[in-house]
Amino acid sequence: MEVRTGMSTAVVTVAPGATLHDAAQSMAERNVGAAVVIDPEQPGPGIITERDLLQSVGRGEDPNAELVRNHLSAKLTFASPDWSLERAAEAMVRGGFRHLVVVDGGEMVGVLSMRDIVRCWVEDGATSSLPREEAGSEA
Repeated sequence: MEVRTGMSTAVVTVAPGATLHDAAQSMAERNVGAAVVIDPEQPGPGIITERDLLQSVGRGEDPNAELVRNHLSAKLTFASPDWSLERAAEAMVRGGFRHLVVVDGGEMVGVLSMRDIVRCWVEDGATSSLPREEAGSEA
């Protein structure tokens, strides 16, 4: 199964000059964990995630004053729509992130999340047997 099958094409976007509060509000309204940041002064899109927002708030920063451009996820990895979901999952695990911006011919065409991958695998019937817990074992 390919990335194009699982990616979201309706992508939440925010401006780099938006506040973290505005980004969080847009993400919450659409029930997504990331927003793509389009900055005409940058060579490609960026991404801000719920983790970026959480880290800022955890440091005591004011989400109404902090700007998105200062909190973008580092080391952004782009995926191609023809990548396999396994390749995308491997890139996420190796990179330590849960979202990939999908680019085709230099244009952003979607976002793929770890949740999207799991949904595709479950809908496709991917299952595995879980080991039975032995008597007296603790979880």
